This record gives sequence, C-alpha cells and structure tokens, in this order.
Amino acid sequence: MQKITVVGAGNVGATAAQRVAEKELAREVVMVDIAEGIPQGKALDQWESAPVEGFDSRVIGTNGYDEAAGSGIFIVTAGIARKPGMSRDDLLKTNAKIVRDVSENIARVAPDSIIIMVSNPLDVMCWVAKEASGFPRERVIGMAGVLDTARYRSFLALELDVSVEDIQAMVLGGHGDTMVPLISYTTVSGIPVTQLIDRDRLDAIVDRTRKGGAEIVGYLKTGSAYYAPSAGAVQMAEAIVKDKKRILPCAAWLEGEYGMDGLFLGVPCKLGRNGLEKILEVELTDGERKDLEASAEAVREPMRSLQ
Repeated sequence: MQKITVVGAGNVGATAAQRVAEKELAREVVMVDIAEGIPQGKALDQWESAPVEGFDSRVIGTNGYDEAAGSGIFIVTAGIARKPGMSRDDLLKTNAKIVRDVSENIARVAPDSIIIMVSNPLDVMCWVAKEASGFPRERVIGMAGVLDTARYRSFLALELDVSVEDIQAMVLGGHGDTMVPLISYTTVSGIPVTQLIDRDRLDAIVDRTRKGGAEIVGYLKTGSAYYAPSAGAVQMAEAIVKDKKRILPCAAWLEGEYGMDGLFLGVPCKLGRNGLEKILEVELTDGERKDLEASAEAVREPMRSLQ
C-alpha cells in the first residue's frame, strides 16, 4: 500500500504509526494532529529510528489532511480522554464532534479509503464516522474486539502458564463493561478451556477482561492503555493490506446479523483487501445471546443521545 494515515498523535496514534512503519505496511505513514509541532516531532523521531529498526516506510507529521490524500487506510485515534468532573455525555458529544470533523476530511481527501476506528466510545464513534463520511459499512470498522480478545487471551495464558499463541478465543459485543467473552468458543490448542480451568476462575478472568482498560487506568492515573490498542488496530490494518482474510472480532455495522440492525457491535469479521468482507454468524448459548443483546442496548443508549 502506498499510504496509511493515523489521525491523532497521542500515545495510541503515535504507537500505531510506529508499528505500521516497522511492519512496512505502507510506503508512507502520515500522522495528523491539530497540535502544532507534535506530529512533526514524533514523526521525525520515528523516521530516525528507521536505520536501527530496518524499515523504509517514510513517516510524516502534519496538522492538515492534504498530505493524507489518497491514503488507503485511516486509523482514527483522535479525541479527548475523560477528565475529572466530565460526564460520559460530555465526553460523547465532544468526541462525536471531533470524529465527525475527521471523517468529513477523510471523505474529502481519500473517498475510497477504509476507516479503522479506535476513538472512544468506540461503537458509537464508528456510527458517527459512517454517517459523516457516507462510506458503506465495508469501509468503516472498529477496533475493540481485537483488543478485548487480546486481554482475555493474555489473562488465560497467565492462568495456565502456556503460550498466548495457543489460546484461541473471541470477545464480542460493545467495547465496555458489557462485552461478551465467548467461553463456549475458547480453546487451548483445540482443547476446550472449560476442561482446563474451573468455572469460578473462568468467570473471574472474564470479569478482569471486562475491566481490563480500567485496571490500566487505575495504575497510570493520568492516562490509559496504548500499547495493546495500537497493536490491535495495526493487526486489522495488516489483514487488510495483505488481504489475509483474517477472522477477527471487530465492531461492524449490523444489518440483520444476530437479529440486530442499525448499530455497530463487536462480531466475528473477515478482513481483507476490501475491508469488512463478511460477518460470520456463530451459534451462541442462551446466556451469550442474552449478554450480546444487553451489550447492544448499552451501545444504542448513547446513540440516542446524539440523535
């Protein structure tokens, strides 16, 4: 791919840009941010790491979108973090305004591009981006389930003292406390996890997964996670660039799948050159389906407040 743009040069965005460059997913990596000097300085610093890390992807920082023209993929991390005294509603409306502006600019300079949304609240921001850009659902997808699944797998690997590579799992639903880790589809090299871990411990791991982001914020105090979120976004970008047809849990616009429509929700997606190429509908237990419906309602509620 000729060009990939990362919108937002904060911790998530800058780390994502570095990962894209190191993997050489594009000839040129553009980092856009409204803060003067920040994207330029970070991009220059990243480019100066190229001789050491051995990549030739050129990293460029800018405060506008002209340099992003023609990008194949936009990884959107722009937005503010919740501050003391700020309600979720305040955060929602502020970030919706930012994401709307970003999406309109993306549609203007790269009308055929694919948007990978990372900004929170994730599922609602995907909807804002889809509305503002006018893009079809195949070209607006959210990074949530990839991150939630990575956390789930990492905790299971700690519990079992096995390689993370041998744990197959999937977390569906909205990106938040209502996410739905599918225990019925969790295996360790094909062995059902229920044969290896007691249900009480599994439930505790699921609970820790749901609170994974908050746990990190609790440690950092003034920031939130960025290594794992950036890795998740870049895994999605790599699947698209290399047409890998990977099955990853992503936030996708539902049009009847799982009996729901008119919202973004984390579901198993096939990602390839065209972006979202297929949503896979898997059989769920009664409990999992009930949890998924509750998660969908938790996404619809903030959507209503923006309408």
